[in-house]
Amino acid sequence: MRKILDTIIADEPDRADQLADLPVPDSYRGMTVHADETAMFDGMASRDKDPRQSLHLDEVATPELGPGEAIVAVMASAINYNTVWTSIFEPLSTFKFLRRYGKLSPLAKRHDLPYHVVGSDLAGVVLRTGPGVHTWKPGDEVVAHCLNVELEGPDGHNDTMLDSEQRIWGFETNFGGLAELSLVKTNQLMPKPAHLTWEEAACPGLVNSTAYRQLVSRNGADMKQGDVVLIWGASGGLGSYATQFALNGGAIPVCVVSSEAKAEICRKMGAELIIDRNAEGYQFWKDEHTQDQKEWQRFGAKIRELTGGEDPDIVFEHPGKETFGASVYVARRGGTIVTCASTSGYTHTYDNRYLWMNLKRIIGSHFANYRESWEANRLIAKGLIHPTLSKAYPLADTGQAALDVHHNAHQGKVGVLCLAPEEGLGVRDPEARERHLSAINRFRGV
Repeated sequence: MRKILDTIIADEPDRADQLADLPVPDSYRGMTVHADETAMFDGMASRDKDPRQSLHLDEVATPELGPGEAIVAVMASAINYNTVWTSIFEPLSTFKFLRRYGKLSPLAKRHDLPYHVVGSDLAGVVLRTGPGVHTWKPGDEVVAHCLNVELEGPDGHNDTMLDSEQRIWGFETNFGGLAELSLVKTNQLMPKPAHLTWEEAACPGLVNSTAYRQLVSRNGADMKQGDVVLIWGASGGLGSYATQFALNGGAIPVCVVSSEAKAEICRKMGAELIIDRNAEGYQFWKDEHTQDQKEWQRFGAKIRELTGGEDPDIVFEHPGKETFGASVYVARRGGTIVTCASTSGYTHTYDNRYLWMNLKRIIGSHFANYRESWEANRLIAKGLIHPTLSKAYPLADTGQAALDVHHNAHQGKVGVLCLAPEEGLGVRDPEARERHLSAINRFRGV
């Protein structure tokens, strides 16, 4: 692995040939959860479950390379909420996903192992490609989106997110990005933005693509200029990209955050309309079973105070249980609530009168297809959307990084250095970086 790393960092003209000549190691280090530990947190409240106990840095066997696949040397990765779910075995163990995938084909059987190498983001360098790959070659610097599809049935050929065998790489498949090497399908690969460091380039993938489909794409809310967009968690890993897309697309974001520090991040991004939900003291639930509609009304009044009397055209939803009733209530007549994830709970309860009698729509959105991911990455490469990395941990400290996200102690995205020995490496276009440096620093979530 040392020779691979030295060759990547050297960035010599014949680097691609050198990498092609180097043997791929038989094993590598990756962050794993273990199948025999899935009951370790039984009976504990979710918040008390500690990813530092369940995530292990293991030496694992390098998987066989199949058709249409690539092995990538991972320079950096990032933490997403699906890694938190994996590490605390909620809402169910990911080994159920791996077993189901393993039944699909002899090649898919590779993924059904007693350990799961996790992670759904990466920035790195292609080492090998399998049969039938013509677009990518050893030495290519890449980022990966996390959509894994088979495309053997008809459903996915209009929108690959509808493929009957659609999975999220590193969550519902093995050999994810929180590791020194990773196995991906080559239709997950996209060019690494040349002005970014490895750790900066690694952090947008999942959340940037998710926010693009959810907010910008015609498969999501189809945002237009002038739309008022209510964004929950607007400074976080997902919401920070939604905030940027709203600003970049001529919409008017109303950013909901949980502290003054997070409000300041939104201001640095250019947002002006901000609600600190903790400072305002919103309590949308009276108790475990009863929501407080007066609090919905108070929240809606605050939004109208900020917008000059307008309700949100779009509500960018991802907290789920805690906020969904309020989201449906505050959306304008004919407005759209677009939802992914459910970080506060999956059971959404709302008063349907405010939906049906006011002609509102709820749209479910899940990650993004290749085209949407490519367009989202293109905006990063052009310096129109910027990474929101707040901190980067070494690979061995992935458990702590996941705990930060689990407890919402982070701002923006939390990165992980895999093969990269330090931060700041991987910039290939210093002139472009200089042009965008003030924005990169401003958006760095610190």
